[in-house]
Amino acid sequence: MQPKTNFEECWIVRSFAALLLFGQVWLHLLQGKTYYRKILQHMVTAGPDSISPVLLVGGFAGMIFTIQTARELVRFGAVNAVGGAFALAFCRELAPILTASIMAGQVGSAFAAEIGAMQVTEQIDALYMLKTDPIDYLVLPRVIACCLMVPLMTVFALVTGIIGGVVAAWEFYQIVPEIFLESVRDFLDPSDLLIILLKGFIFGVLVAVIGCSWGLTTKGGAKEVGESATKAVVTSWVSIFIMDFFLSVLLFEHVEF
Repeated sequence: MQPKTNFEECWIVRSFAALLLFGQVWLHLLQGKTYYRKILQHMVTAGPDSISPVLLVGGFAGMIFTIQTARELVRFGAVNAVGGAFALAFCRELAPILTASIMAGQVGSAFAAEIGAMQVTEQIDALYMLKTDPIDYLVLPRVIACCLMVPLMTVFALVTGIIGGVVAAWEFYQIVPEIFLESVRDFLDPSDLLIILLKGFIFGVLVAVIGCSWGLTTKGGAKEVGESATKAVVTSWVSIFIMDFFLSVLLFEHVEF
């Protein structure tokens, strides 16, 4: 058995491979090389097959956040600010991050496991023998599918989160829905919705590229396939939070570096 410190197993090297894969994906996209049937197939995986956990997490996260913030704001008589606090934190940050994290755990891990299994069973080599580029056939359709579906899933999570916030505010603190929603409208600008979609798009790229990259760099057997899937999820989560920090600074704080 080869030691875990092998060059191929190094996390830094495989992360650098993900960056290279990102460049290859956009190069192939500009060249118009893709398989549209595969895109539709992966859109189902990243959309309808993943919508249940997204809706559940979004709804309960909205209720939890509302309960915690409303308790303090009501104590200080700031009932009209409950929806605003919800809008600033949940709509801008929690909904995109929670959705992307779910997609990383369900979709990104599946991508890493599927492609990793193909890699260790030499199916990737068979594609080369058939003169089929794995980037065009395996990676690009998955990236496009996630770019399209993760923003949509984020919108669904946002809607269910707002519904959950309205229910929690009325049930526990008797804040009527009109006051809650009016506060959300006052604090949330229309441009914020575009930023939320932008975050979903970028997070979708991260989930797909990292999952595919860890799959393509898998070496060994079934155990290594499982490890690649797990590490792909962890790497996606770390990348999502790092990227969200820089996006929040650039888009909301207007800080110039």
